[in-house]
Amino acid sequence: METAEVVIAGAGPTGLMLAYELRLAGVDVALVDGLPARTGESRAGGIHARTMEILDQRGLLDDLLPIGRIMQAGHFAGLPLDFSDFNTRYPFMLAVLQSVIERELDRHATELGATVQWASPVTDFRQDATGVEVEIGGPNPRRIRAAYLVGCDGGRSAVRKLAGIDYVGTDATVTGMLADVELTDPPAQPFFGHRSGVGDFSAVQFEPGWYRLVVQRHDRVLERGTELSFEDFRTSFVEVAGTDFGMHSPRWVSHYGDAARQADRYRVGRVFVAGDAAHIHYPAGGQGQNLGIQDAVNLGWKLAATLRGNASDELLDTYETERHPIAARVLHNTRAQTALGRPGPHTDALRDIMSDLIDMEQVRHRLGLMITALDIRYDIKGEHPLTGRRIPDADLTTAAGATRVHELLRGGRPVLLVLDGNDVPAVPQWHDRIDIVRADSRGAHWAVPGVGEIPTPAAVLLRPDGYVAWASEEPAAAGLPEALTVWVGAPA
Repeated sequence: METAEVVIAGAGPTGLMLAYELRLAGVDVALVDGLPARTGESRAGGIHARTMEILDQRGLLDDLLPIGRIMQAGHFAGLPLDFSDFNTRYPFMLAVLQSVIERELDRHATELGATVQWASPVTDFRQDATGVEVEIGGPNPRRIRAAYLVGCDGGRSAVRKLAGIDYVGTDATVTGMLADVELTDPPAQPFFGHRSGVGDFSAVQFEPGWYRLVVQRHDRVLERGTELSFEDFRTSFVEVAGTDFGMHSPRWVSHYGDAARQADRYRVGRVFVAGDAAHIHYPAGGQGQNLGIQDAVNLGWKLAATLRGNASDELLDTYETERHPIAARVLHNTRAQTALGRPGPHTDALRDIMSDLIDMEQVRHRLGLMITALDIRYDIKGEHPLTGRRIPDADLTTAAGATRVHELLRGGRPVLLVLDGNDVPAVPQWHDRIDIVRADSRGAHWAVPGVGEIPTPAAVLLRPDGYVAWASEEPAAAGLPEALTVWVGAPA
């Protein structure tokens, strides 16, 4: 019988990101997928600011930025949202196909030793007090004994079904169709959600010469599994848009609906679900791939810390308590966007009012920070305004030279950052499990999205995923041992 510390089912963006996180921590991973090989299909088409920050924290963003296309604005139900003044190094959406993200994450995970085992679907599992025995089907049936199993195997997740996890929500009322094509008569500018009498349509260029055309029909619902030909797509697009822009040479054609479902639990004993296995929704605002990658980073360091004996099993429960509400919020806002996309004079009037409201800075920021996930605040004990929020990527100066906060997280370890000559808090019982960095800040204030400017703290405890577990404006260590115990483990 094969053995691994963690079996990951599904080698899409979520599974690959989780595999990278675990291998970075030295965890033995078996990454399996039921497909015979990678398809090259790209349902998702971009990443938002928070995902770019997370990839930057691991040194994975530099290769993606030149490949993608920077788009200064996103949208809410097709209504433009300007991101350019958001307090992040990446105040834009990066239009880059999911296939490219997968290729890059696969390369980095493979470099760390996480090779995808294709044609290897999970068909069953049995768990006990010490581990999970996973049955693998396909042409090479086998069993893998692991400490944990994580289902990243999509909306039809076998792992979720085998675990008896309910997938609750609402059925599809809308059909979206997409095709990646070449155009002989492309639009002058890319656009999202141009409306017509029976739906809306979009055209975005992701790569030179290639466009993604999307048409959304509110007058029909295609069942999952229905075959959609290129001619079917062209006909439907012309009915809504009045033109086909000279589309030809399709790479692929697909369709989707606005079904919105979420796992009622993210954990059953030693089995977890993440990404589309935990939640599906209409791809409004481009949030799905981001949600899955962020699930993986949240869960990865917690699994590693537990496997290494540095944390209690209770740390793993925080994966669900932190990530379930975030996905529920995405399902909620995509349902709202679907409603705002429906044709007819009543919705037109509502969109006019929403457009006026979005012109107000407070509304634009509220919606934009939600779409980009820059406003996430986990329920972490502490009074400091940074506690539970993502750490701003502030410029720093250390004894080794200039750096910035996100570069301190490249190793995937907790970081105790002590600023501006303050004394390092006396917590020697945790020194073997955290990186202690002394640095000078280059400003008296840090800008926090949705909050504003706050005084630069004296010290900050950063979780490996870049969220603040503890912060203080005083050099004293009040509350730090408690935070370390919760997020890093009991004192040595």
